[in-house]
Amino acid sequence: MRSQAREAAFKLVFADEFGSDTDARFEAQIYHKEGLNEEDRAFAHKLVGLVKEHKEELLAVLDEKVERFAQYRIYTADRAILLLALAEIKYVDDVPPVVSVSEAAGLARKYSTENSASFVNGVLGGVINQ
Repeated sequence: MRSQAREAAFKLVFADEFGSDTDARFEAQIYHKEGLNEEDRAFAHKLVGLVKEHKEELLAVLDEKVERFAQYRIYTADRAILLLALAEIKYVDDVPPVVSVSEAAGLARKYSTENSASFVNGVLGGVINQ
């Protein structure tokens, strides 16, 4: 299920935000723990790769859309969720942007603060409505 794949990808991007070296073994452990099948593993791996490949560009989008906060003031979980969703919106053609936004808000509800889902939804809404 792609929701679980996104959750696994989030965990890897989140770990990477702390400078963790997310090697193939760590990635495989996360995928195993999430119970991902091969198709979902491939989707999660693709998302993580897109974030790594386009991170500077994605951070520039965040800088533009989050005017009141410097990047370092955004909760790490929220930043990881936003990077993941932005990569999906910009580079995954078979997923409607509104699905990416909804999934990101769900991750924020689960893994971040009480207000994070609204924050994530607002930032990403600004991206897809430009």
